[in-house]
Amino acid sequence: MAAPQSYKNHARLDPPMHFFIIPVLLINLGVAVYIAIHFRHDYPYLGHWSILVALALLTLALRCRMNDLKLQNRIIRLEERLRLASLLPQDQLAHISELDNRQLIALRFCCDEELPALVRKTLTQNLEPKAIKQSITVWRADNHRV
Repeated sequence: MAAPQSYKNHARLDPPMHFFIIPVLLINLGVAVYIAIHFRHDYPYLGHWSILVALALLTLALRCRMNDLKLQNRIIRLEERLRLASLLPQDQLAHISELDNRQLIALRFCCDEELPALVRKTLTQNLEPKAIKQSITVWRADNHRV
């Protein structure tokens, strides 16, 4: 069984993307450059085309990953705004919009009981996401991230 999520282990890798797709596409780019250099006289345009396709595939994979993360962040922001609206005292509700996106995303790890105090601290001290995560005493795991 995996250790409970905390600040020290909350970062997540996507093994198929990080350990297979990206390395294979980087190797493919290297092979394309090799082909372009070593076969430039026999097939002058094949090398250029190979490099272009390799760059397109690498760009596609990276853009897909970036789009997944952007969508995830939009959903987290929505979830956290709804959560804050239900958990914050009435006098703090107007300040939800003062939290920036990175702060909202960092606050998702905070348990419900601790959230109002941490939001107040975040707003008064303008905490960075790293400081927000380090301030959390009871960690709320997010195991469904992209």
